[in-house]
Amino acid sequence: MKRLSSHLVGIDQGDVVLFTDFEDGGEMWTGTGPRERRHEIRFGEAFRNAPVVHTSISLWDVDTGSAVRAEVTAESVTAQGFEIVFRTWLDTRVARVRVAWMAIGELPHEDDWEIY
Repeated sequence: MKRLSSHLVGIDQGDVVLFTDFEDGGEMWTGTGPRERRHEIRFGEAFRNAPVVHTSISLWDVDTGSAVRAEVTAESVTAQGFEIVFRTWLDTRVARVRVAWMAIGELPHEDDWEIY
């Protein structure tokens, strides 16, 4: 569990289209084996430290001719942003994906001291 010691709690959120590979024959639609797509997110303003980030698929368009295999995660989380990572594998064909995200964490306070 992450405990927030500040009364200044910030929430940032968004929804981003990661890819639309069916339009141009991209690898998520035409390829096989392990594949991934990354997208960098920058927060509207920096948190005091790395927040907790939740990701979820808000739209996906997949071929049902094979099993649907996928994962979506948040990686490289910092106070300024993170990377959304979508992965699939084997013969799963994904036409397009949109991912929603939410970050919750402490905000800096004007009375914070920064010692270098």
